[in-house]
Amino acid sequence: MKKMLSFVFAVCCWAIVSHAQIPLTVAPSGGNKKASVGERIGLTDVTIHYDRPGVKGREGKIWGQLVPVGYTDQGFGSSKAAPWRAGSNENTTIEFTSDVKINGQALPAGRYGFFIAYDPNESTLIFSRNSTSWGSFFYDDKEDVLRVKVKPVALDKSVEWLKYEFTDETANSATVALQWEKLCFPFKVETDYFKDQVESFRRELRNKEGFFWESWNQAAQWCLVNNTNLDQALEWSDSATSTNFGGDKSFAAWSTRAQLLEKLNRQADADAIMKRSLAFATMNEVHQYARTLVTQKKAKEAMEVFQGNFKKYPNQFTTLVGLARGYSANGDYKNALKYLTQALPLSPAAQKNGVETMIQKLKDGKDIN
Repeated sequence: MKKMLSFVFAVCCWAIVSHAQIPLTVAPSGGNKKASVGERIGLTDVTIHYDRPGVKGREGKIWGQLVPVGYTDQGFGSSKAAPWRAGSNENTTIEFTSDVKINGQALPAGRYGFFIAYDPNESTLIFSRNSTSWGSFFYDDKEDVLRVKVKPVALDKSVEWLKYEFTDETANSATVALQWEKLCFPFKVETDYFKDQVESFRRELRNKEGFFWESWNQAAQWCLVNNTNLDQALEWSDSATSTNFGGDKSFAAWSTRAQLLEKLNRQADADAIMKRSLAFATMNEVHQYARTLVTQKKAKEAMEVFQGNFKKYPNQFTTLVGLARGYSANGDYKNALKYLTQALPLSPAAQKNGVETMIQKLKDGKDIN
């Protein structure tokens, strides 16, 4: 029994000693702070992970001293000419889920170690395929994927804790800025949003999303609105209006197809589709289509559609207003006033003031469209 207890005690001691080298979780060394910041630009997620050193009373001693100029031998690791790690402790990393441009230069999607070779006149931003090393002790310029020159920008107020921020955002770009003490290092990230969006549609339409006509129509409609990839959009509208996906009786799907054909200079085909698809359009869909014709200065065609809608849905607020708009577009303010006056007592509360305003316009001899 004593031998057994001695054996168990020995095993326990060995376990304690063998695990003594495993560190527990504590705050980063040097009082630095761990941080991450990210933003979606277009469809591209940009994520930066970094450690935040503080100025800690070292104003005027950061740039050119704590952060040396250019490349230095830090006396540790394999690198004899290392840039600044653009933060503290581990590698600063920046990740892009799609291809981007940095200050106009192409950079493939991926995760990169981010370094800066500081120079007060023109610093060099370095995107390295090595994103897993500690700091820049093992930096190797053969692993550089992109180098970009930037001019440091002076800040009005001192930034105590190093930080990265996204500014000047647009639909497909943003400026990323490293700020610390009284300097800022900005660089512009741009994405090819249209290309990324179309590629995203292609992927999703091959998955469960592609089982519904609404998805095919959404993709085609997006291309229509943004006037891009129209031939591809027309192919998608084939699927949106097919019986396979249930959109063969959808006015919305056929309307998208007609608008694409119109943009592709196939007006006769577009007109034929719209006339045919009106048979399964809702009252509101017909009304909106007729209003579109009015904006296109096709007053006679609009009048025919408004009249057809009224015949199918007589004495409804929407169709009465439609007739008024149709007559007004054709310069017949007398009949327009007649039908708008009939629509007034049927007006929803939220639209009554609008109808009254249109009535006054007609009395003043003005078009209500």
